[in-house]
Amino acid sequence: MYEPTRTASRRSFLAAAGGTATVGLAGCLGGGGGLDELTVAHMPIYPDLQWYVMEGEGYFSKIDAEVSGQEFGNGPDIVQALGGGDIDVAMFGIVPAMIAIDNGIPARVTAANIREPMGIMAEESFHETFEQRGGDAFAAWEAETGDPFTFGTFPQGSVPDVLLRYWLRDIGVDPGSNDSVEIIEISGASSVWQAIANDQIDGTSIMEPVPTIAQAEGSSVTMLRTAAEVLPGQPAAVTLMSDAVRDSPLAAQFLEQHVRATEFIGEEPDATAEHVNEGIGMPVDRARNALDSPLSNFITDPTEITDATRVFSEFAAGNDQTNEQLSTDQTFDLEVYDSL
Repeated sequence: MYEPTRTASRRSFLAAAGGTATVGLAGCLGGGGGLDELTVAHMPIYPDLQWYVMEGEGYFSKIDAEVSGQEFGNGPDIVQALGGGDIDVAMFGIVPAMIAIDNGIPARVTAANIREPMGIMAEESFHETFEQRGGDAFAAWEAETGDPFTFGTFPQGSVPDVLLRYWLRDIGVDPGSNDSVEIIEISGASSVWQAIANDQIDGTSIMEPVPTIAQAEGSSVTMLRTAAEVLPGQPAAVTLMSDAVRDSPLAAQFLEQHVRATEFIGEEPDATAEHVNEGIGMPVDRARNALDSPLSNFITDPTEITDATRVFSEFAAGNDQTNEQLSTDQTFDLEVYDSL
């Protein structure tokens, strides 16, 4: 059965903080020796939208277990909770998922939540120079303004950060040795937006709803490249399951409802916007606009992101976030989705 648990409060996406609410022991054994409870970690972010649809539409009633949600403000806290055995299913970024697996936590990614959800944004005055000069545009920017071009995005090793560094490397720019480019760490999408609004950064790598908010507010920081143009199949938030869940019928049951939620998002955008408002706190009109964004590519099939995940595995190992570059087999369990 599904028992809806509104973890903490319905905090605004733009003010989301890192608290959690304890909702009980994870994965309690039922009388028949199977799991009768599922604790699902999730974050109040767009790439976890399936959670809010599944919760809001009552889809968990189709799962033969009591499903409870635990809301977190960042991936590292979810990794810690996974390590403590408090979480059965986690909906969070591909990089912390790989860190959890590398740390020996018995779990695998069984589904993707979204594909290509990031965008590289930059000051409009930079766009034309970049299209003409490519990576050399950053030196031109510094010569004209007297300051390096400053990107502000999530901490190093995060999904937005990896996409940004991959793109810079692809255009021949090494931010570690190029004085014309600076990357500063900013925690939280709301803080990234404030940095844009206060003219503290010249560009960013970020997901919705920040691009939609920037457009609505008339910001001069606009989309330069979408993830689809930079790294087709770029992964972001995924659904990771413990081995105990993967070895039970609950794994397929959960993914069946995940598929329903993905289809609902595509077919019922107006109703989905209401779930965004209720779950994440974004006004309905802006939430609806964000669903039309080229960054809103909600999926379930994990094979759509496996190829590009290799790039993130490379960066995770290079940043010493993982001890080795994880293979596809080490990261994913594709059989649960295939069984559907």
